[in-house]
Amino acid sequence: MSRIAARFAQLTSAGRKALIPYVTAGDPQPAVTVPLLHAMVAAGADVLEIGVPFSDPMADGPVITHAHERALKHNVSLGDVLAMVRQFREQDSTTPVVLMGYLNPVEAMGYAAFADAAAAAGVDGVLTVDLPPEEAEDLMVELRRQQIDPIYLLAPTTTDERIRLITGAASGYVYYVSLKGVTGSASLDIPEVAKRIETIRTISHLPIGVGFGIKDASSAAAVAAFADGVVVGSVLVDRIDQLQDDPVAIPAAIAGILQGMRHAMDQR
Repeated sequence: MSRIAARFAQLTSAGRKALIPYVTAGDPQPAVTVPLLHAMVAAGADVLEIGVPFSDPMADGPVITHAHERALKHNVSLGDVLAMVRQFREQDSTTPVVLMGYLNPVEAMGYAAFADAAAAAGVDGVLTVDLPPEEAEDLMVELRRQQIDPIYLLAPTTTDERIRLITGAASGYVYYVSLKGVTGSASLDIPEVAKRIETIRTISHLPIGVGFGIKDASSAAAVAAFADGVVVGSVLVDRIDQLQDDPVAIPAAIAGILQGMRHAMDQR
């Protein structure tokens, strides 16, 4: 059983939901990332999504796009991100780590080399935003060889037929994008999202994480009422932006946001 599957099984047994924070590796400085990952786990994070910096993050709004830009100013590469995961694993061998990003850096490294390096670093899942399952078989072969879970996105506009296709290719969990648009946009229609999650559950038994539009403890708790996981990104990255000139303060500040969400999710 993968670390991701084991974590969701533990949470289900305990009647709890996964808190899944996203940060961009190397933002605002490479030295911040590993201490930040540990702080997020201490604050109640169950799965970590780590963004791989990329020059054209097409699914992301201004907040996360600027995070990619800040990281790229320090020339943070995919290899650097894997080194950060290795360093994180020196102290944490149990928290699942998912890399989230775009195909180009993976393709540049080579699928087999990437899968080998990711597995050696301690990566558990990979979400490649711009790689649909119809075009993913070559990468999936290499990820499966290393028992790394391919994570896929589902959208409000995804048809039932396509949900079946995507969830059939995925493992670990699926990430439901709760809004039409880019990261950080609009606000949640909770009843509509709950209805869509109900539909997905009739098609797949994979855990469902819901992201986009979760900005505070109350929205995290509302989503946790029907989803298996709550993915939170832009509100964290925005706080990192505000503190970029005081990087030492970032881990505690992000932990504070997550602690509020964790408490609200557990008290729902």
